[in-house]
Amino acid sequence: MSEDNEHQLVERARAGDRAAFQELVERYQRRVFNVCYGMVRNRDDAMDLTQETFVRVHRNLSGFQGNASFYTWIYRIAKNVTIDWIRKAQRRRAVDYDDTIRRDPDAATDDVFMASPLGISPARVLGRKELLERIEEAMSTLSDAHREVIVLREIEGMSYQDIADAAGISIGTVMSRLHHARKYMQRSLQDYVGDELRVDGDRS
Repeated sequence: MSEDNEHQLVERARAGDRAAFQELVERYQRRVFNVCYGMVRNRDDAMDLTQETFVRVHRNLSGFQGNASFYTWIYRIAKNVTIDWIRKAQRRRAVDYDDTIRRDPDAATDDVFMASPLGISPARVLGRKELLERIEEAMSTLSDAHREVIVLREIEGMSYQDIADAAGISIGTVMSRLHHARKYMQRSLQDYVGDELRVDGDRS
């Protein structure tokens, strides 16, 4: 979709066109889900957070100024929604963030996103439950900041500039966090996959 077409959809949605808003939802719901899932690591929770994100998007459409891409604006809402949920979960359970995450075995196919960036054949990954579990474990032990850049880069394929805009950090910080996150994933999985594993070089 071109920026002009997206702008037209946003304007129509602002004017109350339900079909236009639904088209925006359909365009971005999978990407929002991936972001939420990358933060909470539970399919059902991510689905609920995705729904809440679009409720807030609809409610705050008038606040979109067009200074950044529409997806960057949506991402910020999704991130804030998810952070709020995590904080509430922490208060309820009085445990650390990662301890609140319930691994969802039914969502295993969602973890194939890590296969290609790590140089592992997705077809092979689908048949390797143990590898998926190792990827889950490694992802869950990343810091929130490092997990964020991995999700935005490796799931969403966002440019460094878009990640910097979305996360409110510099491009240099994006590159540094991504480098350390990739190296950590590589070290965490090296013993299991051996020479099959590689970490992609930087792609602008």
